[in-house]
Amino acid sequence: MAPRRVATKFDLLTHLAVSGVTVPGALRGALGGISPQTLSRLVADGGDEVCRIGRGRGTRYARTRSLEGLGHTLPTFRVDAKGQVTPAGPLHLLWGRQTFWQEPGADVVFEGLPPALVDMAPQGFIGRTFPTRNPGLGLPPRIADWSDDHRLIALARRGEDCVGDLIVGNESLQRFLASRPEDVAAGSYPAAAESVTTAPVGSSAGGERPKFGAFSRGRHVLVKFANATDEAGRRWRDLLWCELRALEVVATAGHPAAPARCFDSGDWRFLEVERFDRVGERGRRAVLSLSALNNEYFGGPDSWTAAAPLLGKAPFSLSRQDAWHLRWLDVYGQLIANSDRHFGNVAFFVSGGGSLSLAPAYDMLPMELAPANHDVVVRRAFVPEPPSGSTLDVWADAAHWARVFWRQVSRNEELSADVRAYATQADAAISALASRVTPSPSSSSSTSLPPSSSP
Repeated sequence: MAPRRVATKFDLLTHLAVSGVTVPGALRGALGGISPQTLSRLVADGGDEVCRIGRGRGTRYARTRSLEGLGHTLPTFRVDAKGQVTPAGPLHLLWGRQTFWQEPGADVVFEGLPPALVDMAPQGFIGRTFPTRNPGLGLPPRIADWSDDHRLIALARRGEDCVGDLIVGNESLQRFLASRPEDVAAGSYPAAAESVTTAPVGSSAGGERPKFGAFSRGRHVLVKFANATDEAGRRWRDLLWCELRALEVVATAGHPAAPARCFDSGDWRFLEVERFDRVGERGRRAVLSLSALNNEYFGGPDSWTAAAPLLGKAPFSLSRQDAWHLRWLDVYGQLIANSDRHFGNVAFFVSGGGSLSLAPAYDMLPMELAPANHDVVVRRAFVPEPPSGSTLDVWADAAHWARVFWRQVSRNEELSADVRAYATQADAAISALASRVTPSPSSSSSTSLPPSSSP
């Protein structure tokens, strides 16, 4: 009888490459019924190429992969509200494009990048400039062509100022610790806008408007801008004012909204919106977009309203009050003609144990009025959507405040006649619909109150 073949490290790595994350019993059986001691020896022989996940009966094994210049494992760090840095656990790169984030008290395997890192990766208009600003990284010029590995390279080597409170990799950590934001005067915004407008950027399927980040008057802000050189530019100027008013109405109605200010400088109009993931000069807060959460955990809801109840279930704990706020924002957004209520335009603060709380509203404006293809102004009529069973309890109140917004727009004589006429028509359309939903639309702000803050 032929001698029994002895399993080797090569056998272990080959099986893990095919099977993915595997429990010890299944792994021992696949390797010819080897003993626990032999498996432990093979795992030790595998070194950095084998990752152990969990402890005790929850132990699993996976094969790691190496990213050129970064290795099998990337350290991650958290920055607190005071700007202090603490380790957040290693991120292991696994075969099959999975990742294992070994956070304190929570070992999780992800299909791709963890949701927080998805949000951190360069995206939008500012993200499209990343390859040209960092040519030494050798990344594809279009971020639409990036893989998760490209995103990890960007985060680990130039990720010192990303969304949220995380920093990935030692190089980005060192860059964060060595840097200090310089306060930028608003007087320099026109030059910054000119620079951003003329800088080469990669193409994008989205319609992101130009913007830039700044540290101004002790606050981290995102700055949107428009120039009144043509009809489309004048429309975008009007929309920046509308965005300011829309956010101020949200705050007046008792909902969280990002502080903002709008001002003119020559032909330029600027809208500063404070970053709610930043605290003072160096402090940070953990945030996650609904887009990242949906991609990892749900994949089904098609609106903020549909997502709200899912966020109150395990592994999350969004309060009933915040779910009410989210549904209200969805209705208010529709009633002010915000057709851009995608899942990247709502976010949540994150704390331990999956606890979520709604972050301030942002990117809330009547995008139905935006020029088509960036530069063609199209005349439209507004049609409000009636409430559904999921929005009936918030609709009347949201309609009241949407009418407040439209009346402010219609009365601003500095806006174009087309925008003011649209606002007048929208106000009337909501009033007509509200008369069929509630008998007293003028007092509807008191007809629907948020529930108790208890979950």
